[in-house]
Amino acid sequence: MAVRVLHRRRRPRAGIAVARCAGRSERKRGRRARSGIVPGRRVVSAGGIDFERLAHAGVRRLRAYDPGHDLVALRRRFGAGELVELGSNENPYGPSPRVREAVLAAMGDLHRYPDPLGGDLKRALAATHGVEAARILLGNGSHELLMQFAQVFAAPGADVVASQYGFAVYALAAQAAGADFVAAPAYGREHAMPRGHDLDAIAAAISLTTRLVYLANPNNPTGTWFGADALKPLLARVPDTTLVVVDEAYAEMADAPDYASALPLLAEHPNLIVTRTFSKAYALAGLRIGYAIAHPDLIAVMERVRESFNVNALGLAAAEAALGDVEHLRTTCEANARERAALAAALHERGIVCAPSQTNFLLAEFGADSIALERELVARGAVLRPMAGYGLPDSLRITVGDAAENARLLRILDEVRA
Repeated sequence: MAVRVLHRRRRPRAGIAVARCAGRSERKRGRRARSGIVPGRRVVSAGGIDFERLAHAGVRRLRAYDPGHDLVALRRRFGAGELVELGSNENPYGPSPRVREAVLAAMGDLHRYPDPLGGDLKRALAATHGVEAARILLGNGSHELLMQFAQVFAAPGADVVASQYGFAVYALAAQAAGADFVAAPAYGREHAMPRGHDLDAIAAAISLTTRLVYLANPNNPTGTWFGADALKPLLARVPDTTLVVVDEAYAEMADAPDYASALPLLAEHPNLIVTRTFSKAYALAGLRIGYAIAHPDLIAVMERVRESFNVNALGLAAAEAALGDVEHLRTTCEANARERAALAAALHERGIVCAPSQTNFLLAEFGADSIALERELVARGAVLRPMAGYGLPDSLRITVGDAAENARLLRILDEVRA
């Protein structure tokens, strides 16, 4: 049975989204540091049992998930539809009408367990991507799968490598597995892909003990990306015993000519894994469906730890319906690209620097006052995501909303900065 250990730290500190353990060591190919999270408060029961001591060391260094602001309370405070929620990279356009129809049709069978194999959805995904269904693993969001890859393939004494400003879950996955986390240096602020993945640095960080490499393309929280011309040389340098996970949660939204998915490279690299989600472009964040595509033998190993019925019945029906509505996906992604460009231009006019993005968010630099600014924005009904936990205290991540949401954000931003 899979153990899902999630999560984000409560008080951000410098560095990637988790704090490092006190002990640092130098190895041949760069700085290694355990992705230690400051231990949480020790819990002792009335009977004197110290439950924290019963947990293994990796879990003891984790903190429970911190969702940030209490959005339910904020919605009640500001009223229905009045809160500008641009902190979670949700899709403002909603799912396809076919999804609603499929969910309603599935409601009559809620007393039944969902298909434990997810057969219909796997076949639909296989047809969409031109792969065998045996290459597909379903997850309760791609987050679950990212955690499980470390659970299965990493362990104490092994390394997990990711970029300095990569998605926070990668470090957490390594920590939960008891592995060492290696943060490879990212590009600098002045690079064409500011704070994006430096694949040469990532390759240099890989050692004989590296079991997993996590790449995000496009990357959260920077929005940056890389092409196949950069990925192919990296894959050629990776040992067969090291698995490369390319997290493509925002791939459907990428339209840059030099962006390229890793999917076409799967056939020639059996140690390559590509993950995707239905939470972003397909707007199914509330149903939690993700998937991985990889070599059938690797998928077979992962199936041993996949939780029974890990994707619920409504999620299976909704995802299959969403895949079938190609036109809705196209119009949604076009609207996102249009609003992303407009919002970036409006922020630029206000002297706010944004990194280039192929996602549904912008990483915006507000300087030393960003923390105080974010608090003022929330007080006026606009929720963004602080980035201090990623070692970017001068930045906020802004989800690209629809035209009305973006206009309201800019109005509130102008009021706060006046």
